[in-house]
Amino acid sequence: MSLSHSSSSNHYCALLKLCCETHNFTKAKNLHSHIIKTLPYPETFLLNNLISSYAKLGSIPYASKVFDQMPHPNLYSWNTILSAYSKLGRVSEMEYLFDAMPRRDGVSWNSLISGYAGCGLIYQSVKAYNLMLKNDGSINLNRITFSTLLILASKRGCVKLGRQIHGHVVKFGFMSYVFVGSPLVDMYSKMGMISCARKVFDELPEKNVVMYNTLIMGLMRCGRVEDSKRLFFEMRERDSISWTSMITGFTQNGLDRDAIDIFREMKLENLQMDQYTFGSVLTACGGVMALQEGKQVHAYIIRTDYKDNIFVASALVEMYCKCKNIKSAEAVFKKMTCKNVVSWTAMLVGYGQNGYSEEAVKTFSDMQKYGIEPDDFTLGSVISSCANLASLEEGAQFHARALTSGLISFITVSNALVTLYGKCGSIEDSHRLFNEISFKDEVTWTALVSGYAQFGKANETIGLFESMLAHGLKPDKVTFIGVLSACSRAGLVEKGNQIFESMINEHGIVPIQDHYTCMIDLFSRAGRIEEARNFINKMPFSPDAISWATLLSSCRFYGNMDIGKWAAEFLMELDPHNTASYVLLSSVYAAKGKWEEVARLRKDMRDKGLRKEPGCSWIKYKNQVHVFSADDKSNPFSDQIYSELEKLNYKMIKEGYVPDMNSVLHDVGDSEKIKMLNHHSEKLAIAFGLLFIPPGLPIRVVKNLRVCSDCHNATKYISKITNREILVRDTARFHLFKDGTCSCGDFW
Repeated sequence: MSLSHSSSSNHYCALLKLCCETHNFTKAKNLHSHIIKTLPYPETFLLNNLISSYAKLGSIPYASKVFDQMPHPNLYSWNTILSAYSKLGRVSEMEYLFDAMPRRDGVSWNSLISGYAGCGLIYQSVKAYNLMLKNDGSINLNRITFSTLLILASKRGCVKLGRQIHGHVVKFGFMSYVFVGSPLVDMYSKMGMISCARKVFDELPEKNVVMYNTLIMGLMRCGRVEDSKRLFFEMRERDSISWTSMITGFTQNGLDRDAIDIFREMKLENLQMDQYTFGSVLTACGGVMALQEGKQVHAYIIRTDYKDNIFVASALVEMYCKCKNIKSAEAVFKKMTCKNVVSWTAMLVGYGQNGYSEEAVKTFSDMQKYGIEPDDFTLGSVISSCANLASLEEGAQFHARALTSGLISFITVSNALVTLYGKCGSIEDSHRLFNEISFKDEVTWTALVSGYAQFGKANETIGLFESMLAHGLKPDKVTFIGVLSACSRAGLVEKGNQIFESMINEHGIVPIQDHYTCMIDLFSRAGRIEEARNFINKMPFSPDAISWATLLSSCRFYGNMDIGKWAAEFLMELDPHNTASYVLLSSVYAAKGKWEEVARLRKDMRDKGLRKEPGCSWIKYKNQVHVFSADDKSNPFSDQIYSELEKLNYKMIKEGYVPDMNSVLHDVGDSEKIKMLNHHSEKLAIAFGLLFIPPGLPIRVVKNLRVCSDCHNATKYISKITNREILVRDTARFHLFKDGTCSCGDFW
């Protein structure tokens, strides 16, 4: 390279600028080397450009070396290196340079203040600002300083600092600057002081689209939707950000339909849309399960530059999952060329929310293979999937992962773990973890309340509920479901009724279907069938299938044929393909010996092509799930299992066990009934556990139906004979069998 000395500096500066634009660090170093060789005494402004270039390319050591070797650094030199340290948050080096400066101007002070602010050091930022005003009063104040401090005050929620800076903005005549006015409006909005934000906005001499957009968004985080709409329509000129602000605001305030509608209007205006526009409208589509609109947005995205955008693709996955279209979500996810933790979490959560818990756990494993580190939301979600699977072993592994990664400190993870141990039957571990959590929110308390409720521990559940209230926390609908279900499983009718009334009158919660189902269950289980019917007749809406099935099940247990037929008719009308109505009514007739009616119901089922869901139980051993159905001989250890059952049956009878013939809904002889009872699925699973689960460890069995009375009675005897803890989780609750008793107190 041959350049004349007079023009070489300008050429080098131009080439250094090009290196920064192309992020070419190697080229910049080569140019620096050439400068040293060709210019023995480079000019100060060229060395300043070198410092600035190295700083922009992220190489502070090189920038610092050039600065240290400068024979005559000027104020710009000092400010350039100071700004570099400030932007990187290198506080100690920044402070050292600032103290060593022979002279300072507004840029110097702003670099110091910005550096502190970037690191969240509010005290140091304010101290530097006040020193600037006190020691360097002659300095021309910089609008960047004001905006920096306003943004800091906003992020930290520091009202006092915000008001102080506002006063100085007015005093020093900076209110006319949009660059300062917008952060002021934004600060007051984010602090919830929307009247102050509006006052600032109204007093601004000039308002541009940025100002309008800032206030619109501010009015939306504060829930002032109508005010936002009025302001939006007042605007003479609306840009893409204005429209996107409205879509985002509607979505944040739960007005998903309005968000979709205004997106349509924006589309008609032919305005440019960005990832935030698409992300917000897709969130709205998912919120109201608007699958068709979501597909239309997807089709539009495909025709834009955002079809491969990671943010938009993640929003598409989430939208399809919320609309229960898991196949489309998978298709979008698989096509993504680049995935981050948000993308993986969207797919994982989608699986979990749609009942694909095993796929959720597998997705987490796949994510690990790609080297993506989970955040608290990801880990919390996969733990929730383990809870749904009642997979204690895998859940415990994720607990260990939470401890080693430090994510255990996040409330989303700790809450998921409390739920996990509760759903897996380890209520003591759930309570221990609950006690270890320093900050507990409503979800934490509700998780433990629900855990105790599943065990039917009504007194403990109610005690926790009352402690939650004493701590000033507000129970939600889920909390009351847990407490009411605990009352129903313990037969506490009066207490349950009192809590139901307090939910409405004291806590202002409008009951949903689940609360009414709990109350129907409360009356029905206690044998107060007539009260259950009266309660149903007073409900503001018709019960769902679960409620009718609950009543019908109790009618079977207590032999109430009249109300049983009444409930069955409603259940058949509500859900003609639900076999529960036929099966439960059959059991009512069978208990009364009305076999002709049983046969008629079975014929009706056959004619309609309905099949009863087969009962099955499963147990996990060495990371493999073993599934059993009644009379199942498919397991490779079947001979040993059936032999073990024969031995157990002999010992149980010696202890006083008598088979419950009413649990058999077939018109066969007693010997055949006993044979059928002996080979129920949970008994096969328990026998497997006795053979292979080491002594001292509890046997954990999960069943897809309610435990029948005979199996419940038999398992009590088995726990006593074998001196083993047996935990059975059915569709309603946990049963912990130990020393011949069950945790449910024989009330389930």
